[in-house]
Amino acid sequence: MITSPLALATLIAGCTALAFWLDYRFPALGKLGASMMAIIFGAILSNTGLVPVSSPVYDAVLGPVTSVSIAWLLLSVDLRDLARAGWRMTGAFGIAVLGTVLGSFAAAMLYGSRFGDDTWRIAGALTGTYSGGSVNFVAVGREVGLTGTLFAGLNAADAVVTALWLGATIMLPIWLGRFYAPVPAPAPPYVSPFAGGGPATEIDGRGPEPPTPGAGDSSAAERHRHHPYFTREGLSALAIGNLVAAGLILVYASQWLGEAVPYVPSIVWLTLLALALGHSPLFRDARGAMQLGSVGLHFFFVLIGILSRASEIAAVGVDVFFFTLIVVAVHGFVVFGAGKVLRLDIATVSVASQAAVGGPSSALAVAISRDWRHLVLPGVVVGLFGYAVGTFLGLGVAALLR
Repeated sequence: MITSPLALATLIAGCTALAFWLDYRFPALGKLGASMMAIIFGAILSNTGLVPVSSPVYDAVLGPVTSVSIAWLLLSVDLRDLARAGWRMTGAFGIAVLGTVLGSFAAAMLYGSRFGDDTWRIAGALTGTYSGGSVNFVAVGREVGLTGTLFAGLNAADAVVTALWLGATIMLPIWLGRFYAPVPAPAPPYVSPFAGGGPATEIDGRGPEPPTPGAGDSSAAERHRHHPYFTREGLSALAIGNLVAAGLILVYASQWLGEAVPYVPSIVWLTLLALALGHSPLFRDARGAMQLGSVGLHFFFVLIGILSRASEIAAVGVDVFFFTLIVVAVHGFVVFGAGKVLRLDIATVSVASQAAVGGPSSALAVAISRDWRHLVLPGVVVGLFGYAVGTFLGLGVAALLR
């Protein structure tokens, strides 16, 4: 087993680089997406026993690395994207949360005899986490009194199902997209006002993009020219230093404010501060923020795979996993079914669903992975709203079932 912190960090970085390279090099794997491949690589490492259950490296990725990556991604967001989503994203998220509540009731009815007095506790915790995020899972779980063993097993099942659903919301648009309303056309590529006004292919001053390996048609070339993972950005040491400093300052400030005002989560402060800085005259040129943030966020995806350990689920029984799976399956049926009936585009449905199940970070990941940049901010916004309502919904479902 690999336990060296340096070796674990190298593995996580290597899996991230491999996922990006496979996405870039092979169009067929590009349909799977770098995000899903990163999760798969992490799960393989974990479930084959190559990496440990816990490590300071994991804590670093889950904490400052993910936070600063979110800050970078938010710096590249345009607030005008909110108007492009409007009521559609908000409505889709509401449907997604309703699907979670219905899924919790359905799972409780099927497994009530199996878990007895713990049924309402499990259903409440899962309602919280699949309406907001892991913050709500912990808050509801502690409030309803989940036991240590059951809490750990349910947390592992949550990690596995969340990873599976992240993969589903990345892949379903490819398989089902033709049955839904068209996805709105993406905004034109961003051209910095400081870039000299050259053509989009020469924005970094290095000339046109080289031909993409394996991409012989114009649509593939367009994908690799403007896809946020592959677009070239000409960056100086000064620009990189500014991005790193800005990201770390934003994370530090948001954590300080989160401690000073405990009723407002630090992620909310991080979002507000990053958006304010990104739209201020002090930081208009956030070139490279999207790329740096995407790399850091994929470290997080590798870790999601590593934390998806089948052994921990088996320790408390597979029924815990199936209970969790039913909640998300009903959620998916409701949100994708209603999206079809209401003629919502599948991009909005997928991002809204992931905002409920995985939170704002996962919603952001789906939007970036599929190049739906106009849904980045709306997905984050409804995901943050889920943080606000998830605990109340979880406790409400628990009280009704009790």
